[in-house]
Amino acid sequence: MSSIESGNILVINPNSSEAVTRAIDAAVEPLRAASPFPIIVTGLRDTPSGIALQSDADQVAPPVLQTMLAHPARGYVVACFSDPGVTGAREVIAAPVRGIGESAILHAMTRADRFGVIALSASSVLRQRRLVRVMGVAERYAGSRAVDARAEETTNDALLDRMNEAAFRLVADGADIIIMGCAGMAHFRARIEAHCQRPVVEPTRAAVAALIGDCLLRSCDV
Repeated sequence: MSSIESGNILVINPNSSEAVTRAIDAAVEPLRAASPFPIIVTGLRDTPSGIALQSDADQVAPPVLQTMLAHPARGYVVACFSDPGVTGAREVIAAPVRGIGESAILHAMTRADRFGVIALSASSVLRQRRLVRVMGVAERYAGSRAVDARAEETTNDALLDRMNEAAFRLVADGADIIIMGCAGMAHFRARIEAHCQRPVVEPTRAAVAALIGDCLLRSCDV
């Protein structure tokens, strides 16, 4: 990972898991060749190893904002499906700020009618329902299915069977497209898509791709 510079897109993993940060970095690697802006991934220290509860998301919001203020960038992606700190950061950061939860849902709705989300846990399902209500898109939401895992487990291939089962159940619930409800799972995307026979959205890639577009549009006004 390169040094953080003001011309870069900065992707922030708000949990302290180095394995998840590495997985996020690997997930955005295919976008680097196409992006006119360098894409840098960084993690945080002294935060939970996973965002399991709303209180975890609340806890990491201040260090997410502090990281943005300390490292000026062309734009920012917060790589947690709960989008911690995104709304507050938009009030004080001039550069565009994307959360992967919101971005993945917006992207999914441009590709299909109803989306379903693979959630890590039952508490994640509750946060996803709140996000859908806040966005006002409940009519397009087929639901979430939990796989009972922690963020640190998302890099483990043993989780794939449970994710495939969750995707299959979401299709049965009426989902036309599936969203992976956590960062760091891009290596599962193609296999889940082949299993459920529906498009599968990896949220960090969706957010970074959208942010590249945001930055390109802003550059048109310079």
